[in-house]
Amino acid sequence: MSKIYPNQLIHSLKPGKIILPALIGLAVAGWLIFVEINADTIDILDFTWKSAFWILVAWLFMVGRDLGYIIRIRILTDNKLTWRQAFRVIMLWEFTSAITPSTVGGTAMAVVFLNKEKISPGRSAAVVLATSFLDELYFIIMLPLILLIAGPHTLFITSQQGTGMAFLNHLMLLTTIGYVLILVWVIIVGYGLFFNPHAIRKMITGFFRLPLLRRWHDAAIKAGGDIVESSYELRKKGCPFWIKTISATFLSWTSRYWVVNAILVAFFTINDHFLIFARQLATWIMMIISPSPGGSGFAELILSRYIADTIPVDAAVAGSVALATAIIWRVISYYPYLIAGALITPGWIDKNFIKHQK
Repeated sequence: MSKIYPNQLIHSLKPGKIILPALIGLAVAGWLIFVEINADTIDILDFTWKSAFWILVAWLFMVGRDLGYIIRIRILTDNKLTWRQAFRVIMLWEFTSAITPSTVGGTAMAVVFLNKEKISPGRSAAVVLATSFLDELYFIIMLPLILLIAGPHTLFITSQQGTGMAFLNHLMLLTTIGYVLILVWVIIVGYGLFFNPHAIRKMITGFFRLPLLRRWHDAAIKAGGDIVESSYELRKKGCPFWIKTISATFLSWTSRYWVVNAILVAFFTINDHFLIFARQLATWIMMIISPSPGGSGFAELILSRYIADTIPVDAAVAGSVALATAIIWRVISYYPYLIAGALITPGWIDKNFIKHQK
């Protein structure tokens, strides 16, 4: 089944795919900077050794996020991946997620990345489905907890001028749609992976009965069998295995959501860290339905409006300061993956496809 991927993969990772999301994000950020950020905002964001330290802490939170992913994928593959292989897979995975719409993500390509590290196609698919299940399970668990602790009024109602009830209603609607999509996905994947893997195999083999894909039907049957076998292996794993994978998942996502907190501490004294954390999580749920690659533009705009009232500055400049914070956040949490992918991808493609075909 791996024969169907090379041309699609190379096309998806070509330079133009890298440039598009970067340009979208930069264009939106540039427009917002031109409209909203002024000299007063720059004066408020006073860069000192303290701010440099906390910006470093914010970056380390992103390192913790990737470390959680690396640990988890090694556990799910029974440590068949070395630390170097796991790092390479995660960087490629994050890169493809950054250059594709959030509704698509890098999940489909992740199967190829694992397969090229000598993990069987079926096992690769099962591992990717398991990681997707664990990631989305985090949101399914955390959003109700946040609503229970903070309350919907605190989570969605802000005191910032310019948001208004229409904006807040849109936030609630986007969060609800994103959460429902995630819940449906968790139910489908959980059922297929842990209760009825034969349903996944049937879906795959049925898909490859389509006229254009029929020549790969035999390979699809084998991959479906591998998924069933891998599913049985996952179901036999004991509590320690799942405690470790769930802990790695929570390390990963929770580290990501402390990034904005660390950025704000670099410049201000913050009182309500939990609310900022909660609104970041809601922002990521909204990004699930963002049509732009990696949520470019959408993330900066939403988060800058959403956290403005948590920043202890005059209301007249709070929106501009929040926007500057959101831009710093994206520089730390998004653009490094574009750079890492641009460095790793050419050599990886050359090794696994160009030289292999020759």
